[in-house]
Amino acid sequence: MTIIDRPTQTTTGRPGYELSPWERRFIGIHIFIAIVALAIGSLIGPLQALEYSNVDLYQYLEPVLKSYYQGLTLHGVLNALVWTTFFIVGFTTLTTIKGLRRPLSHPKVNVAGLVVMIVGLVMTAVPLLLDQATVLYTFYPPLKASWFFYVGLTLVVVGSWISGVGFYLTLAAWRRENRGVRSPFIALAGVINAAMWQIATLGVAVEMLTMLIPWSLGWIDATDPELARTYFWFTGHPLVYFWLLPAYISWYGMLPKQAGGKLFSDSLARLAFWMFLIVSVPVGFHHQFADPGVPQIWKWIHALLTYGVFLPSLLTAFTVIASLEYAARRRGGTGLIGWVRALPWNDPSVTAQLLAGILFMFGGVSGLTNASYNLNLVVHNTAWVPGHFHLTVATAVTLSFIGITYWMVPHLAGKRLWSPKMALAQAWTWFVGMVIFSNAMHMLGLLGAPRRTPLGEAPYVPEEWNGHLLRVSIGGTILLVSVILYLIVMWKTFRGPKVAAADVPEVPIAEALRSPQLTPVWLDRFKPWLIVAGLLVLLAYGPQLVDQIGNMNLNAPGVDFKIW
Repeated sequence: MTIIDRPTQTTTGRPGYELSPWERRFIGIHIFIAIVALAIGSLIGPLQALEYSNVDLYQYLEPVLKSYYQGLTLHGVLNALVWTTFFIVGFTTLTTIKGLRRPLSHPKVNVAGLVVMIVGLVMTAVPLLLDQATVLYTFYPPLKASWFFYVGLTLVVVGSWISGVGFYLTLAAWRRENRGVRSPFIALAGVINAAMWQIATLGVAVEMLTMLIPWSLGWIDATDPELARTYFWFTGHPLVYFWLLPAYISWYGMLPKQAGGKLFSDSLARLAFWMFLIVSVPVGFHHQFADPGVPQIWKWIHALLTYGVFLPSLLTAFTVIASLEYAARRRGGTGLIGWVRALPWNDPSVTAQLLAGILFMFGGVSGLTNASYNLNLVVHNTAWVPGHFHLTVATAVTLSFIGITYWMVPHLAGKRLWSPKMALAQAWTWFVGMVIFSNAMHMLGLLGAPRRTPLGEAPYVPEEWNGHLLRVSIGGTILLVSVILYLIVMWKTFRGPKVAAADVPEVPIAEALRSPQLTPVWLDRFKPWLIVAGLLVLLAYGPQLVDQIGNMNLNAPGVDFKIW
């Protein structure tokens, strides 16, 4: 791969930066791998949904898929980890270049990041396909996978770290060239997300390097499941915001432009991202409310911090809705809520993101339930939990990313989006399918149905579950149709003819109502926010990690899921 640098361009009085052919290919590789992972993972997903109605399709897929749990692991790893990570790194590469209007300052660093991620993906895929890593995407010990799986996932994360370094260096180079100028929002926000990700993944990195990889290689005989879960959820909950913040970049910095308006408040947008940086990591113990080894005081502290995450979410809701209302009223929208009809619902990219935002509001409400100690004890480890995260990562994130690809893939390929009407149908079928699927999962959770369980084969299913189990299957089938429509649109777009540059979708970068140069300087500085983030992590995790590591008990040997 030949790397072509271009002369540096600043944002002051210069036209928009056009991607070079190399940059288009480089970003496109990330997006291609992401879409392939989404395709495989999403085509496997409905197998679990149909199993809820005792429709077992796994028997027809042997020897490719040997069990329900192998399929569940593939679905979780490919959709929650591979699709998201590759898409986010590719999208952040685009927002960094287009936001700063300059090439990557050290493109070889970003190339190295992609290569490491691909090597890690291949290493992860081999044991998954050989049924040697049936540990679900949370990979809790004592469930044990091949060392290839753990090393592969570690390399995917390390590759994303390396790419993040490339983003930092590029932003630093831009700042040297533009002293006193506020960093463009979409570029700054992407780098903030990369910084949060590098802090958050320290937990799973320590888990891998000190526990899971030595254990899988036979260097140690057993693990401490409680400590491993603490390490995992150090990373596991901020992982949600690593997924979500790129969607927020689009909602804040691109969707208003697509709707015909402007970003309502550049300052609020930056503040929300900085708040996510400092409060998204020290919240992991709210996933461990049922763990007896974590003292109640620490569960209480993390519950409060989890509620704190709701504040930047409220800022996001206010700012994004205000931006959309401004756009709609410019388009002739009137009334207290009647302006919503004036939004460009005929644009599949806009529609996908609007529908994702609508369902995310309900996902936020169910998330508050998960964060509430007494309520959490009711829904913990029930079907409520996958019902919740299918509204967040599978809709707010995935449907937004799908909407982004409806302009991003044509832009990178120099082509028109094939069949916008089919793309619209895809967005609406996803919305309808997810409403049915997620509502049924929430109801099953309230009725006590366990998660991670093939309920279609369970001998203890009460009659009152049956209708909801059927709705899970119906919703999953509609989602399967939606995924197929998406893949058709993407394939046809990619295979379509090149068009004139004027007919290629642009990268929609929204202007702010108020000049970003009037944004306070402290909203454009990393140092104070990183210091606060580090201190908060030390206060929220330090004492407990010292205690758990000091009292570590390696007493859990490995268990192979296949024997279950």
